[in-house]
Amino acid sequence: MARRVLLLLALGGLAGCGTPGADLMVVDRSGSVPGARLHMRVIDDGQVECNGRQHDLPSGQLIDAREVVRELADDATRGTRLPPGKPTILRFRIRTEDGVVAFSDSSAGQPRVFYRAAQLVRTIAKGACGLQR
Repeated sequence: MARRVLLLLALGGLAGCGTPGADLMVVDRSGSVPGARLHMRVIDDGQVECNGRQHDLPSGQLIDAREVVRELADDATRGTRLPPGKPTILRFRIRTEDGVVAFSDSSAGQPRVFYRAAQLVRTIAKGACGLQR
């Protein structure tokens, strides 16, 4: 009987039970307005961590995050970094498994996905994380 229990526990461990989800994207946002500073980890298991506090992420936003990460792949692989324009209110650095992109809200020549990423970060921060911005 004890051997069966040990075998079941070992098989449960091999199945990955309790394994934390992978990071979809890690965002560092800074800026010149109150509440701009943010460190956000969007985790593929439906969680988001904002400034060290973990929250549930609604499934629709998880799906949106996965799509944004897919669309960021080419720019992340190239390490796209756009200089800030003037005036700049918010700056973003987004890391995915493909690489890093960096831009500001006023960067010239932003691909559409950068705007989508910034909007998603704001939506998650205000919603799931309960932050001001």
